[in-house]
Amino acid sequence: MSERILCIDDDANILQAYQRAFRKRFHIELALGGEEALEAVVKDGPYAVVVSDMRMPGINGVELLRQVRQLAPDTVRMMLTGNADQQTALEAVNEGHIFRFMTKPCPPDVFAKALDAGIAQYRLIKAERDLLSKTFIASIKVLTDLLSAVSPLAFGKASRVRQLVRQLCAELGLKDWQVEVAAMLSQIGCVSIPEQILAKAYEGKELTAAERRTFDAYPLAGGQLIAGVPRLEEVAEIITCQQQHYDGGGIPGDGRSGGDIPVGSRVLKVALDFDTLVSAGYSNETALAEINDRPGRYDPSVVGALGKVLAITHAQVIRRVKITALVDGLTLANDIKTTNGTLLCAMGQEVTRAMRARLKNYLVNLGIQSPIKVFVPVEMADQFAEQGPALAGSGADNSRGGNR
Repeated sequence: MSERILCIDDDANILQAYQRAFRKRFHIELALGGEEALEAVVKDGPYAVVVSDMRMPGINGVELLRQVRQLAPDTVRMMLTGNADQQTALEAVNEGHIFRFMTKPCPPDVFAKALDAGIAQYRLIKAERDLLSKTFIASIKVLTDLLSAVSPLAFGKASRVRQLVRQLCAELGLKDWQVEVAAMLSQIGCVSIPEQILAKAYEGKELTAAERRTFDAYPLAGGQLIAGVPRLEEVAEIITCQQQHYDGGGIPGDGRSGGDIPVGSRVLKVALDFDTLVSAGYSNETALAEINDRPGRYDPSVVGALGKVLAITHAQVIRRVKITALVDGLTLANDIKTTNGTLLCAMGQEVTRAMRARLKNYLVNLGIQSPIKVFVPVEMADQFAEQGPALAGSGADNSRGGNR
């Protein structure tokens, strides 16, 4: 078997006996006492199964298995003890969440069956976790692909905002994956909003009262769509509150303010409004000044992070490229439309494999307006020199490219 088992005891002779008895059947490693065991779990883990004695100097078996559970939650934990009183068993189950409780002396066949069962349980846990992870990732991809197909305008905004949110989170030291996923899905509630209303809203233009009611409903609609997806409950809340003001106003206006608003929502609010201002023609500096001139709307720490992100943005140039020359990771510098004017991909959207395949199909069947313009980091500019001359300078000085 490839799965490893860690046996822990304060008696070296007992440990060596385990290894001799089962060396042809199991991959057993040894730890003399609790401290050595924890070091092994941290440095050499994860183990499929950990088997611990109960009474050892320093850390006893119950405390050891409790810590192992925190360090390696998928590891199957077992206890082997010569003190089989009821209290010991209760503590082992409640604190260590053990899979098997065995008493000394334990017959070799009983011990082997327990190890087999533990390895089978570990494989089951890993298989379920892998399945959930793949299903989760696939669900997000389906949602973003649908948004891209149904509303390229909304998907383009989500793509731009996601890049800025990633930078803001890095600056703020936030490592919650939920925030970036919320940025990716932030515009999912816009799927039912007419494109002409979205275009006006995204460019900061005046909306009629009816248009404003339609647009203002998208955060709640998006949150409701996401809430039913397992593991996305927190993402749904972030999306629902993405237009809530720091002082408690805005949408949904449920009375929460300051730190009671999810931090992801506070980050998204800054990123979304910054993108709208830049899309309306503001320079980065002017957009930041406008945000600073809206008291009560934003978390000051997020606004401060935005200022730092803009200051460290790398310079970019714009290149004309052929559709066949697009590569993943570049950012579109203009909208891509068919020859009859249908929007396929919005400016600011990141080039992906799915996008390239879609564009090639449209190019063959319907034709695409040219040129295609992309933002390229200055250090990569020479790689695209043969496609056409540079059309702009620094992303920090020139509109919408270098910051997201």
